[in-house]
Amino acid sequence: MTKPLLEFGRDTCGDLGEATRREWLETNGLGGFSSSTIAGLHTRRYHGLLMAATHPPVGRDLLLSKLEETFVVDGRRYELSANQYPGVVHPQGYRFLKSFRLDPFPVFTYEVEGIEIVKTVFMLHGENTTVIQYEFRRGETGDDSSLTPRPSSLLFELRPMIAFRDYHSTTHENDAINSEVATEEGLVTLKPYDEMPALHLAHDAGEVVRGGCWYRNFEYAIERERGLDFHEDLFSPCVLKFDVSNHAEINVIASTERRDAKRAAEYRAAEIERREGVAAGSPSDDEFVRALVAAADSYIVGRGERKTVIAGYHWFGDWGRDTMIALPGLTLVTGRADVAKSILLEFARHVDQGMLPNRFPEAGETPEYNTVDATLWYFNAVHAFLKLTNDYEFVREHLYDVLSDIVGWHERGTRYRIHADADGLLFAGEPGVQLTWMDAKIGDWVVTPRTGKAVEIQALWYNALRVMELLGRAFGRAEDEQKFREMAERAQRGFNEQFWNEELGCLYDLVDGDMRDASIRPNQIIAASLPHLMLSEERARRVVGVVERELLTPFGLRSLARGDAAYRGRYEGDGRSRDSVYHQGTVWAWLMGPFISAYVRAHGRSEESRRQAAAWLAPLGEHLSVAGLNHISEIFDGDEPHAPRGCAAQAWSVSEVLRAAVEDVYGSERSAVSG
Repeated sequence: MTKPLLEFGRDTCGDLGEATRREWLETNGLGGFSSSTIAGLHTRRYHGLLMAATHPPVGRDLLLSKLEETFVVDGRRYELSANQYPGVVHPQGYRFLKSFRLDPFPVFTYEVEGIEIVKTVFMLHGENTTVIQYEFRRGETGDDSSLTPRPSSLLFELRPMIAFRDYHSTTHENDAINSEVATEEGLVTLKPYDEMPALHLAHDAGEVVRGGCWYRNFEYAIERERGLDFHEDLFSPCVLKFDVSNHAEINVIASTERRDAKRAAEYRAAEIERREGVAAGSPSDDEFVRALVAAADSYIVGRGERKTVIAGYHWFGDWGRDTMIALPGLTLVTGRADVAKSILLEFARHVDQGMLPNRFPEAGETPEYNTVDATLWYFNAVHAFLKLTNDYEFVREHLYDVLSDIVGWHERGTRYRIHADADGLLFAGEPGVQLTWMDAKIGDWVVTPRTGKAVEIQALWYNALRVMELLGRAFGRAEDEQKFREMAERAQRGFNEQFWNEELGCLYDLVDGDMRDASIRPNQIIAASLPHLMLSEERARRVVGVVERELLTPFGLRSLARGDAAYRGRYEGDGRSRDSVYHQGTVWAWLMGPFISAYVRAHGRSEESRRQAAAWLAPLGEHLSVAGLNHISEIFDGDEPHAPRGCAAQAWSVSEVLRAAVEDVYGSERSAVSG
């Protein structure tokens, strides 16, 4: 038997504070998910057993919040659930939780009167379907198949708690709900509201007891911290009753499809096989790398017939910027070049006026194009694809004309005054918009506007031009090759003339006319990490040194140096408070990727530099056992102890750390991947 990915014993599971700091996540390849804490106590409005993506990869609705579980031994009732109500946690089923493990699914082992109840939760790939299985066995003997010797009566009750609402909302008691429960052999169907899909509960219960009622005032601690609505009422339409005196296993399948509970074992075997196939794509036997390869699969989802990337769980959709930054780590490092192709094709379809969309709205089909860097990261993703696959024919046939058109629009000028200036550099921005990845906006206030020539935008623009020069040469287009080479050389000259800050030994963050922003921010590390370097080796080393000294933490790079008057070290409070410090000192884990790449390259890819990089990655390895289990959080506080914040599972955090770990630290034997 393979070693569980993660495992916690009674000391952690029985400590409510520790148990609620750890969140498990199951995903379905559509944008839907199932998630909670290992205590079974929801701390977010985004926690639930079935969050269905009704318009993949968005349109997410929480249908089934949870199953309240009661084990009845000779009439003695034991509640295994846990809920936070005002001033009290009830019931406190986590006290019976003996262990939790990811193996590869979330597996909870409770123990009551010497009997173990082992619960497994997993989602089916490509369906809005969550399978919940329970196995009952004697704890003392370790007998997997028999309850003998056993009490005279063993009953198990499951009370579905439904929400049926958009995942950003909360449900409150109302008279509009349709409480009807439609039953047939092995199936309960619920459709509380006409505008939402039906929920089918396939089961092998002996009895279904109708009788709906509301449970009021569930509290979600993290939503309270975020200054959002943190109360919810949930409706329970029925109770499923099982006699487990002679049955060692029971199954419930929650789905928007009609399913058969008798096939639960078959579904489980198929999903294990699929995930083993994903794990086989790991380019290294290192446990940290293997865990991140498994995590990477969670972010790759369908958009129509092709693929895209969910930026983070629990609340992000697919964003152009995040997708292009994440693509190399999620798809190429993991041996999934076919997925990379699909993503590149899908986003090429949405290019408009030379721009990739920044995001696809949750409702409606019109993308938003308010980004300058998503499009430029697209070139980097194409370059990474070519480096690994050497599939120039695919790029020639499907992407070259799109890429050429993008450069043309940037030369002439496109939205938001994005255009190539006379010095060859790229200008972007106008009042009231935020175009770079530092995109926090509160009402009309753009917190970090960065209008002008931002440092990482110039690095990305230069790399895009060098990629086009490479493609022009590969495709025998001499005029294109010469044109893009000359544009790149002009941009490189302009960059070194205007962006080098000799006093501080690093790069300005922004140039706008005569204005030079000397804030020490991590954006400059992009200029030292991309494949085509604009800087001399000596200058690149100095940039890395300043970033290491001023911004490096155990979990990523601060977004602003601590010595800056605008620095804020804690990301907390309501939405305005959090957004105002989002890029003013908050640590971003994804930036550890470019930092590691820049550091190792600046030190000649020596064994010593690789060992140092491995040491810097070690705290992120430890982080996999807190917050989003086996994932990496979006952000961390700038101040010690760098508490994890934001999304518990972030695509570019996982992908960039994985990419750097494989490419720059542990190495990979993979040289090419077929499509």
